[in-house]
Amino acid sequence: MVLASEPSFPSAFPKLSSSPRFHSSISKRIFSDVVGDITIYVDGQPFLLHKFPLVSRSGKIRKMVVDSKDPDLSKLELHNVPGGAETFELAAKFCYGTNFEITTRNVAHLRCIAEYLEMTDDYREENLISRTETYLNEIVVQGLEKSVEVLCSCEGLNSMAEDIGILDRCIDAIAINASKEQLVSGLARLECDGETGKLKLGCQDWWLEDLSVLKIDIYQRVIAAMRRTGVRSDSITASIIHYAQMSLKGIEKRQAWDSSMVIGDEQRLVIETLVGLLSTEKITSVPLSFLFGMLRMAIVVDAALGCKLELERRIGFQLDMASLDDLLIPSLQNSDSVFDVDTVHRILVNFLQRVEEEDSEESSKCGYESDGLKSPSHDAILKVGRLMDGYLAEIAPDPYLKLPKFMAIIELLPDYARLIEDGLYRAVDIYLKAHPSLTESECKRLCKLIDCSKLSQEASNHAAQNDRLPVQMAVRVLYFEQLRLKSSLSGSSADGFFSQRMISSSGAPSLAVSPRDNYASLRRENRELKLEISRMRVRLSELEKEQAFMKQGMRDNKSGEHGRAFFASLSRGIGRIGIFGQGHGQQQKSTRKSQGSEGKHRRRQRRSV
Repeated sequence: MVLASEPSFPSAFPKLSSSPRFHSSISKRIFSDVVGDITIYVDGQPFLLHKFPLVSRSGKIRKMVVDSKDPDLSKLELHNVPGGAETFELAAKFCYGTNFEITTRNVAHLRCIAEYLEMTDDYREENLISRTETYLNEIVVQGLEKSVEVLCSCEGLNSMAEDIGILDRCIDAIAINASKEQLVSGLARLECDGETGKLKLGCQDWWLEDLSVLKIDIYQRVIAAMRRTGVRSDSITASIIHYAQMSLKGIEKRQAWDSSMVIGDEQRLVIETLVGLLSTEKITSVPLSFLFGMLRMAIVVDAALGCKLELERRIGFQLDMASLDDLLIPSLQNSDSVFDVDTVHRILVNFLQRVEEEDSEESSKCGYESDGLKSPSHDAILKVGRLMDGYLAEIAPDPYLKLPKFMAIIELLPDYARLIEDGLYRAVDIYLKAHPSLTESECKRLCKLIDCSKLSQEASNHAAQNDRLPVQMAVRVLYFEQLRLKSSLSGSSADGFFSQRMISSSGAPSLAVSPRDNYASLRRENRELKLEISRMRVRLSELEKEQAFMKQGMRDNKSGEHGRAFFASLSRGIGRIGIFGQGHGQQQKSTRKSQGSEGKHRRRQRRSV
């Protein structure tokens, strides 16, 4: 569309005020006082014209007149004319010298029909080819918006516009101008770093809206050209997201159960092409919500398998950032479950593959960075573990959900993904309640996936009274409850239950734990041990206070043998008899010593007498 401010590009001849417009009817003539001598049919539409102005500028028409060898030739037929009759009318006006405006809407058509009619400078200077080339070079390729308008006008001219080079020039012009805008906006950001964010918002890529009107094949070539010219990756990603939002609006609102809507091949092509463009971008540069939206639409339009797998792979690498609503993808199979469990299963597989790759990379490094090191993969697995427990609880009430699919999600996550399995127990209990037709063996297989040692006190109490659970699980729950009770009575979590927890957390399943994850687990257990040591110190101080209290009671009690016997029995009761027996022996020894000295003194007195 031509803007009002766009400069006109007139033809080389002055405007004839008395000339009528061309019309498809033969009765309309270019000059009212000169009768036309030739009728040219353009795709079946007639034009009554004159030979001289046409053959003076069009090499094709000149050759056709010469080759006919008929001096009274009055009719010619032109087939497959670029732009049709409307564009031929403009070319004929140019031959007659009628002034008209060359715009971004008609320049591609005029350039193609000029090539078709061979309107080169060999027949007349400043012919239509040179005039349209001047407009393209001096006006169109100098601006991004005009290049986009010309590309949009090339619909129906792809083959000839491609051969002439209009598409390539406009595409390169868009990429170059976008790169220039990026440089200018980058300088503007540097200038406004210390100011408010309003100026920074004005530096955003304004051309995103312009590119959204292009056809998907042309848009794909534009993005490739932008990458070659060095346009920022975040700008390209933002452009792809905006293009998807503008071109796939109808599919977004489609309900999964609405089978009456027919999705055309065009939407499928758009999705597959955009996903292909995203495959070269960084994983973290694409928002996770956009990837989930594209995956839902890819499932709706039945896109190619490679397209859906690429989206699942990119989602799996960021699964720890997903929400529960993102995973609730409706299933389009009428006989299947309500939600697409298979897709979520593949996404989870991709996430675990990413964790394994990180573990293999970390295992090749020697040592740890610092004492405060925190494993990102361990935190991510814990988040995904909680996320999958919530997902299992959401899909469990589905009566059409098969047990193997439900168990496959549970078995896929490693044991160290759940520190507490209350969420898993809740999901299993919901599934058992919604599927009362399960056999006893199936219930046993499902409940074996729950680690009863990781259940909280509240969950254990509920499980012990749950009639839907097999007897074996109830026994296991009671066993671990007994260990917990024993630990609480003994006052030390290093015995019984705590040892079982250590076995369950650092035993056989720990073979699948990465070195960094194992290190984090050991540090966590170390903190628990320090806490238990602190508790034991508090208990020891209490015992020392009791000892001091009883010792004070011994000192205050000087009533004789009864008091000493009472104190001795107390000291023997707590295993501290040596402390008090030593003082009692010394007292007896001093008594005997004083009695002996008195006897010697009496004997000396008798001898002297």
